[in-house]
Amino acid sequence: MAGPLRIGVVGAGNISGEYLETLSRMPNVHPVQVATRNAEKARAAVAQLPGTRATSLPELYASDEVDLVLNLTTPEAHLEVSQAAIAAGKHLYGEKPLAMTTGEARSILSAASAAGVRVGCAPDTVLGTGIQTARVCVEKGEIGTPIAATAFMTTPGHERWHPDPEFYYRPGGGPLLDMGPYYLTALVLMLGPVRHVTGLSATPRRTRTIGSGPRAGTTFAVEVATHVTGVLEHAGGALSTLMMSFDVWESTLPRIEVYGTDGTLLVPDPNSFTGDVRVCHTGDPTWQKAPVLGGYLAAARGIGVADMARAIATGTAHRASAELAYHVLDIMESLLSAVESGGSRQVDSSFERPDAVPAGARPDHLHLG
Repeated sequence: MAGPLRIGVVGAGNISGEYLETLSRMPNVHPVQVATRNAEKARAAVAQLPGTRATSLPELYASDEVDLVLNLTTPEAHLEVSQAAIAAGKHLYGEKPLAMTTGEARSILSAASAAGVRVGCAPDTVLGTGIQTARVCVEKGEIGTPIAATAFMTTPGHERWHPDPEFYYRPGGGPLLDMGPYYLTALVLMLGPVRHVTGLSATPRRTRTIGSGPRAGTTFAVEVATHVTGVLEHAGGALSTLMMSFDVWESTLPRIEVYGTDGTLLVPDPNSFTGDVRVCHTGDPTWQKAPVLGGYLAAARGIGVADMARAIATGTAHRASAELAYHVLDIMESLLSAVESGGSRQVDSSFERPDAVPAGARPDHLHLG
């Protein structure tokens, strides 16, 4: 790759502005086209980004000026967009989850392998200084041998703020598939792959009401579990307790804590790129702030795409990989299957942990190749 990786964006919803703002300041990527079924949204997106033009989906897939398709559609469209991009010979980076099911995800990975293109997937929040510092702390033995972890995501639900929230409450949505990727990706990067899961769920409210925007007051049906809890057994033996909920009004629970033989690690919000990592050691009840030990500085949504462009240019592995995203999807699907059966499930997939992001790395200094 002689110059910046040229990006064609499919989808212009709420999250697209954050991606485009980040990618517009990265030297090794260049957004060139935006396409969506809503042409007005596409035009609004490119109006904020000189040098980018609105186009149709077929034109974007066929365009010689697009090297990578950035898939920012809702989950039910991930497979269709992914297949079209790969069939056109484009690299692919998508919003989480990788697909609605592991079966769909396998078809994406198989097609990409056959086509010789790369696939990456959010979340890339784990490439920031918060989770990367926590990962290095664990790997350095700062808390000894990891024994267990807890991960809590609690909110009353996205319908309070999202103008079109129905997809969060349909198959492919729910707190686990929507927010679980942030927490699970952080957990497996720190503690390694998951090999076994067990869980339970609840759906206490069968309808929800939109709380903002032009459709405020509209009631819609809930089709998925909105409170999911589970226990994950990591390959190294640590046990993680997970709770993902759209049914909790207020809470003082931590986001993630990791417990080891020699102390406890308090991990910042995995839906953010930054945040303090705090450590409490055996025999000392005081929390100490850890220095920044890794992660891209000033990172934001889209840094995973820039990291992928770096990897393509240098012939190395990209960090927000499809294999990592597939394993996280497999964990979630296995957990929901265990919920349905009232038992437990083995997780068959695994992944190779990518190299940590070095301390002090800056996304705007990524190597062009």
